[in-house]
Amino acid sequence: MADQPAGSDQSCRTILRQLDAMGELLIVEEEVDPVYDLSALFSLTHDRLAVQANHITGSNFPVFGNILSDLDRVAMALNVPSAAIQSTLLESVKRPVPPVVVSNAPVQQQSFSEDVLTRLPVPTFFSKETGPYISAGMMIAFDPETGLGNASYARLKVLGASEALIGIAPNHHLAIMARKAAALGKPLPFAVVIGAHPAIQLAACLYLGLGDDEMHCAGALLGEPVRVTKCQSSDIMVPADAEFVLEGFIHPDTPIVEGLVSEYHGMYEDYGTGVRATFERVTCRSDAMFQIIEPGYHAEHIYLGAVPIAASLKAQLSRAILNVGEVAVTASGSGRNNVVVQIHKPRPGQARRAMVICWGAVSIIKNITIVDGDVDPWDIAAVELAKSTRMRAERDILIITDLPADRSEPQEDGGMVAKVGYDATCRPGDRKEGFDKALPPPESYDRMRALLARIDPAAVF
Repeated sequence: MADQPAGSDQSCRTILRQLDAMGELLIVEEEVDPVYDLSALFSLTHDRLAVQANHITGSNFPVFGNILSDLDRVAMALNVPSAAIQSTLLESVKRPVPPVVVSNAPVQQQSFSEDVLTRLPVPTFFSKETGPYISAGMMIAFDPETGLGNASYARLKVLGASEALIGIAPNHHLAIMARKAAALGKPLPFAVVIGAHPAIQLAACLYLGLGDDEMHCAGALLGEPVRVTKCQSSDIMVPADAEFVLEGFIHPDTPIVEGLVSEYHGMYEDYGTGVRATFERVTCRSDAMFQIIEPGYHAEHIYLGAVPIAASLKAQLSRAILNVGEVAVTASGSGRNNVVVQIHKPRPGQARRAMVICWGAVSIIKNITIVDGDVDPWDIAAVELAKSTRMRAERDILIITDLPADRSEPQEDGGMVAKVGYDATCRPGDRKEGFDKALPPPESYDRMRALLARIDPAAVF
């Protein structure tokens, strides 16, 4: 076990400083009520500014959030260009870096066994929800049969000083582990990590197989091993530089009615019951800050889902379609439902094959558009232009009814929904004039870029 080294920070503090230097961090010194007002503050700024609110009614801890609100912020967190986000995530799965155990972890500078949840500035987000939610909690647990680790996200509704409802889909790896523990007659030990480095948070959102450890992918994304330390009340290893760690147990045999809860599409869902979680300890930094991810249809919530889902789909598609390019999961589909797949010089049948692969890989995906290699799949205007100019509706739109849907799908009926595929790729012979864009010749662009650079050297054209 190594001492906690000086140097690189594996929390959110570095990116907060970067955003502050860029003028993209709003620091609020006035007192803010965590019941609705804090949520409204984050909602008003969600797609423009990160927020740090230093005085929250009823708590001694500041809060922060709205960090990963677009692709440029994700790229900043990974320290790569925006165009390299997808390849970087995929490479982390292929070349994982195991974590290293350290002592004197910052996240254990303070420890509390009383008022574990109620001492935290947990927001009540939306008017029809029935309580406060921890929205940025990364769950870490170990499979009770195999001992293999898993990191993921789930929501926690605070019910009291040491009790919460945890909302997990039945096919979620954490839910599977909890059921295994229940079959052995035990609750599942787990930890809730708040405020680890954004690269660690992104790794926890990757679609990996049961038993694949997201902390190993996080090490590859960081370019160094994740520093971890053992919880004080269990053997679970948690990121040492995080802000908070809640140590507790999941009791899957104790259902609790949740009530309406917000979802990624910006509306409410009624999932019925969640399960009980209990907590016996919270540890944190001496100057800990509490992270919030504004739920619903808000930018950080969208991109935390969209970017890892897109990388997972690229991995699946690449096995069958060697000329697949970038894959986007767009904000227009709430970062979950709408996928755009780029295929370089697509061959006959590849567009529909890509649609089938995507629908089979992730049940939450509903609408898929296939574009050529000259169309940026993350650029919604460019994708819509391709659909307008390259697609014939009677030939290129595929509608399939009665496909499995995720339980969060707004229009699901009995777990099923219709799904739509759009083939927006060029077809030889569709236009006698061809598909060339009407533009001046390249040498004219070069001359005028040089002219503009002389007029305004700081501008980029």
